[in-house]
Amino acid sequence: MKTQITSAVVLAAALSMAGTVSAYAQAAAAPPPPAVAHGPVLAGVCIVAIDGAMGTSTVGKYVQTRLQQIGTQVQSELSAEQTAIATEAKTLDGQRGTLDQATIEQKTSALNLRANALQRKAQLREREMQATQQKAIGRIGQEMEPIIRASYQQAKCSILFQRDAVILANPAMDITQSVVAGLNVKLTQFAFDRERLDQATPGGQSGN
Repeated sequence: MKTQITSAVVLAAALSMAGTVSAYAQAAAAPPPPAVAHGPVLAGVCIVAIDGAMGTSTVGKYVQTRLQQIGTQVQSELSAEQTAIATEAKTLDGQRGTLDQATIEQKTSALNLRANALQRKAQLREREMQATQQKAIGRIGQEMEPIIRASYQQAKCSILFQRDAVILANPAMDITQSVVAGLNVKLTQFAFDRERLDQATPGGQSGN
């Protein structure tokens, strides 16, 4: 009984972080590299930091904040259920001297079922948070694609490298800020909520 409830608690506590820390946010938070003496600019060669553009753009910051809000809502939902189960388990422990064995076993079994259901719900919510993050970042990527092409043409690039694939490069060849500026003009936020992944649980009840 205690082991099953503990598993649900661990999942619930971890869920507030699941799906909310994305690669682009990590890139935005990374410290700047040390100063380097660069060689001359190579005509037609450009680089872009897609993760960095997402992370520093207005819409990227909005998405990160919104994901944290949704994660907090999920955490509150799961914590409330976990607290109710833990309270009933504590009450049952205090009644062991007054209840017959059959009643204790029946109540313990019911609590086990609720704890298992909470564990499944926590796992489902984690998958939903991951799906929500992927969809939101995919939306930003779609909006960025034409802006990257426009920035590429404006800078008269002949080839464009992803910043993650380049160890060092002259920042004068970096069109990331142009992409960020274009994205900030085009889109600053969009409405989205937690994705719902329909999954039936035993007994025909919804996992949502």
